[in-house]
Formats: sequence, C-alpha cells, structure tokens
Amino acid sequence: MKVKEVAEAKGISMTRLHTKSEVAYNTIRRIFRDPYVEITTTTLARLAEALGVSTIELIEDVSDDVDMK
Repeated sequence: MKVKEVAEAKGISMTRLHTKSEVAYNTIRRIFRDPYVEITTTTLARLAEALGVSTIELIEDVSDDVDMK
C-alpha cells in the first residue's frame, strides 16, 4: 500500500485523511505504520477518493519473495 506516500506527497495528514475518507483514524494509522496490512476494498476506495487518486495508485506490486506479514 502506498497510502502514506501519496498522502504525504499531497500534504494530507492522517487526521485530515480520516476526516475526508470517514475511515477510522486507527485504521489509517495502522496503514501508515504497516503498508502490508490487509484492508477492505471499501476502505481502499474511500482512501483513494479522499486522496483524489485511483485505487490502483495506492496498491504497490510486491514480488512473491518478499516476506509479508
């Protein structure tokens, strides 16, 4: 997940993203801390809309040999 990177590039804080997306602050904090955390497609769509990007821009392709949590 590239939510943190996109938000920082747009100057959007976790609090502002929480407000704009209506996604729980704790969920956003978890995503910022762990880009491999599993989230629902609904959450992904809300974050993308709040950031003004497509959902695909928030997903990072990870090779199979990377340890995922």
